[in-house]
Amino acid sequence: MSRTRIEQRFAELRKEGRAGLVTYLTAGDPDPETSLQLFQGLAEAGADLIEIGMPFSDPMADGPAIQAAGLRALKAGMNVVRTLELVREIRKLDFTTPIVLMGYFNPIYRYGTERFAADAKAAGVDGLIVVDLPPEEDYELWRPAIAAGLDLIRLTAPTSNDERLRVVLARAGGFVYHVSIAGITGTKTAGIEAVSHAVTRLRRHTPLPLAVGFGIRTPDQAAEVARVADAVVVGSALVDRLAAGLDPDSNKAKPGAVEAVLADVKALAAGVRAARKTKSGEGSAS
Repeated sequence: MSRTRIEQRFAELRKEGRAGLVTYLTAGDPDPETSLQLFQGLAEAGADLIEIGMPFSDPMADGPAIQAAGLRALKAGMNVVRTLELVREIRKLDFTTPIVLMGYFNPIYRYGTERFAADAKAAGVDGLIVVDLPPEEDYELWRPAIAAGLDLIRLTAPTSNDERLRVVLARAGGFVYHVSIAGITGTKTAGIEAVSHAVTRLRRHTPLPLAVGFGIRTPDQAAEVARVADAVVVGSALVDRLAAGLDPDSNKAKPGAVEAVLADVKALAAGVRAARKTKSGEGSAS
């Protein structure tokens, strides 16, 4: 059986001896055209995996930045159908970078789980993160997702004890996304000692690659996490950078807004790529 894009990417990262950078932005923020420009530029800027947020009106796990991004996207007409169209457009130029959709179950349920899984796979999606769907209740999505060849990526938290981890990770696929803080996105940062401890504990429960996110905003923070985890997830910082480049009255992107976000991605990627070299004394970030 051939490797999936996610498996292939993490195999490449292991061969290179480094962690990967996972970047998150909301589909359709601030409008479909600008959003497409951003997503088409992420891989070249240094993103190893792309996480696309599906906008939802009640994003309970997200902080103010991503909530606002979702509202901008919804106002611009973004929905599940247009999110999958966005993925298809990205795939016209990039067939190798893994793409993961992150969102909530309600829009998927309304779309139809079997139809959604089939259409997502056909569009070029590799995995799903559904933040409000616990493993005890996920069979309605897990079954069609697996049948379509999509990984259902699990979230773990600092509060997940060993018994809970066995349940959460039983049918995990692709990679594991460790939420490094107990709270919503973009609000605080976990200490590296806590992250390192969590990664060590998770490795006892799963052979899957471990990605760590929530609260990582700077290249230095990304580098710290990249020394212990298999991937670093950055979202709110990029969403904030995009928001700073929007006209406050119209929410239209001002000149240079896209370039500013991609410049941040390049800086984060540089930190991630240099992290283990710096630790071993083989080099340093430029």
